[in-house]
Amino acid sequence: MSVALITGASRGIGAAIAAALGRQGYKVVVNHRNSAAQADDVVATIAAAGGEAIAIKADVTRPDDVAAMVEHVNERWGGVDVLVHNALTPYDVTSFADLSWEQLGGKLDTELHAAFLATKAVVPGMMTRRHGRLIYLSALLSRRPRNGMITLGTAKAALDQFVRYVALELAPHGITANLVAPTTVEGATSAGLISAERLKAIAASIPMGRLAHPTEVADTVVYLASEASGFTTGHYLPVSGGFGIE
Repeated sequence: MSVALITGASRGIGAAIAAALGRQGYKVVVNHRNSAAQADDVVATIAAAGGEAIAIKADVTRPDDVAAMVEHVNERWGGVDVLVHNALTPYDVTSFADLSWEQLGGKLDTELHAAFLATKAVVPGMMTRRHGRLIYLSALLSRRPRNGMITLGTAKAALDQFVRYVALELAPHGITANLVAPTTVEGATSAGLISAERLKAIAASIPMGRLAHPTEVADTVVYLASEASGFTTGHYLPVSGGFGIE
């Protein structure tokens, strides 16, 4: 049975993805940085539904942590077949007028460093097996700017291009790499940084008249993890309720 590693899976979107993949029969690795109790709850939820999961503490911006996590999975289950890179590194909500390079450069560094480390750690095994699914959580902000979100939006735009290059290079090896880009998601960490009034305005701007649900993001990830998506690579899939139709 396939093994799925979800970074930042102890809550919100990551927890929903972990549960959804568990229901599909994947062996699930619930990664967390400092949320052991919540990660254990996600593992218990998956187990209660008849699935199999483990929680692993690792900071995805630290090379030794990432290497140890993937080595643990390799020893226990033989390798990672699906990487869902969902972990959200910290960022500041600020205008460009108040923006410092430390804020922008720091977010760019942690965003790309985490994606780079996780990808580097799992790709060798995928290449050996000539099969793999790499799925990255982006954001509509990478293409649809919103006031105050310059650090996150710019970092996610850089992630988008990184994934396209990865997809191009790994396609001949049977490995796909895709991006899932939700609009603001109910209960997500990013939503907690926005005022209730602003959240209502964002929901009103979406043609479907509401924010995304974590399960809707998870369902899109499940498709990209599946065999049904085997000829889909290098793509950016919005989960947006019609917002920003191109």
